[in-house]
Amino acid sequence: NWQQTLNMKEASFTTSFDYQNKAKISYTIYALRQLAFTGMTTVTVKALKPINITATGLIATPDEYQAVKQTYDVLRDAEIQMPVMQTTAKSRLGRHEVAASANFLFIGNQPPVSHQIIDNHHQSLRFNTALKANTTYQFAWFGAECTTQDFVYPDNESARMLILAERSNWQVLIDQHKKAWDNLWQGDIVIEGDLESQLDVRLALYHLYAFSRADSDLSISPMGLSSQGYNGHVFWDTELWMYPPLLLFNQPIAKSLLNYRYNRLPKALEKARNFGYKGAMFPWESDDTGEEATPVWALTGTFEQHITADVSIAFYNYYKVTQDKDWLKKIGYPMLKEVADFWVSRTSQNADGSFSINNVVGANEFAQNIDDNAFTNGSAITALQDASKAAELLGYPQNTDWQKVAHGIVIHKFKDGVTRENRTYAGEIIKQADANLLAFPLQIITDKNQIIKDLNYYEPRFSKEGPAMAHSILSILYARLGDPEKAYQLFKSSYQPNKRAPFGALSESATSNNPYFATGAGGLLQTILFGFGGLNISESGIIQTNPVIPKRWTSLTLKGIGPEKKTYVIK
Repeated sequence: NWQQTLNMKEASFTTSFDYQNKAKISYTIYALRQLAFTGMTTVTVKALKPINITATGLIATPDEYQAVKQTYDVLRDAEIQMPVMQTTAKSRLGRHEVAASANFLFIGNQPPVSHQIIDNHHQSLRFNTALKANTTYQFAWFGAECTTQDFVYPDNESARMLILAERSNWQVLIDQHKKAWDNLWQGDIVIEGDLESQLDVRLALYHLYAFSRADSDLSISPMGLSSQGYNGHVFWDTELWMYPPLLLFNQPIAKSLLNYRYNRLPKALEKARNFGYKGAMFPWESDDTGEEATPVWALTGTFEQHITADVSIAFYNYYKVTQDKDWLKKIGYPMLKEVADFWVSRTSQNADGSFSINNVVGANEFAQNIDDNAFTNGSAITALQDASKAAELLGYPQNTDWQKVAHGIVIHKFKDGVTRENRTYAGEIIKQADANLLAFPLQIITDKNQIIKDLNYYEPRFSKEGPAMAHSILSILYARLGDPEKAYQLFKSSYQPNKRAPFGALSESATSNNPYFATGAGGLLQTILFGFGGLNISESGIIQTNPVIPKRWTSLTLKGIGPEKKTYVIK
């Protein structure tokens, strides 16, 4: 009877099984939402016969960590005893000190607990207890991990968090965790008539919530917290794919993602200077410092520069959703201004007076060192226009260079009118949507016939090895064109080939096995919100135009949208 269950509503993961005919056992794991640096596992043992149990809790230190110190102390305040098993170590490169503290938590009488240092990187606590037949026994294993990235003395903070748990009722900790997640789920998507799609959409939203938090300057890497994929670096995946759903559902979390960029603006200013440009130039792969972290051999690190516009667009969209002028003045506009100045310095004026952006890598990373990439140029136009709009809103003088360059940047076309992915593009297979991004999210191309023409041309040219979000944009566009069945087909193809057993976690591509791909989750959610749901981020806030749903859905409900927490129902 072994089974595992992910409870997305309460953010808990339970493994349960029968041990012979002697006991029923279950483990439930929590990454406690209200205590960001902690985790807890509760264990329930139901004895069917008289049994003895032995439980072992372990702190395991990665082999590459240095200066490992393992301790077990019983702290005392008057008559109160507080056991703390703790390991401290230096991280792989010695940049940070890491401290982990752990202990068992009990209800009622505590059995004797023994401590053992197993080797230089492992220590444990252990207890034994006897259970009578038809009795149930519960205990918990609690851990807190802190580093010098967040604390001057991570060992002290880690121990304090453990002591908080030791001196609390652990059910209270679980209740607080559930309440925090209940607040998150005020932003939700309900699909009636298609249980599979409902589960897939909720799993995507669950992961974006799990990978982010409000009141921080933390952002989301493509693999979120699921693995060390991409080394935890931050790409355009955040601003273009994951950020928009969070912006609609949870503005405080969205603000945290922006804080990550704003607090690293000095490094972006420095990078622009180093490359001979003005303003701010953001790294393609950003690490904790905000410096370029792309491997040197990868051309994306030097030439995939649309990331700078992507960041700026995300900032202005936050203003459009919240209408917070005070934030725009203090945080938003300074970012928009520096990005706009960068694009003015990055463009080259042609003989006919138009402007080009040469020698770049676009969203279609298969084409390298090209001129006038459609998405790069389109995103630069949008960033320049957004900066001008923000200046007008704040009563600042207009920068005529921003307006001149925005109006002059070229978007190339083939003779038949199809948007050309770059100046020399000749129909090659592309990695993912690029030219189609001008219709959404940029909305530079709005003519229906032009959008259809571009869809028909580029859809068959998408690589089968492309990332999960590639077809999401196509689905959004077909939904907005009023074709829900084609949109549904593309919605499914945007992620179904990437689902991996047993829980349907998304891999980056149909041919890879590296879940969970949070970027794909963002694309999937955008098809629901901006495609079928008909939502749009306008200058006056979130609006809805022409929502549609496929025949197999009886209804679509979008809950907790925008600062007003509106509900939209489509039938």
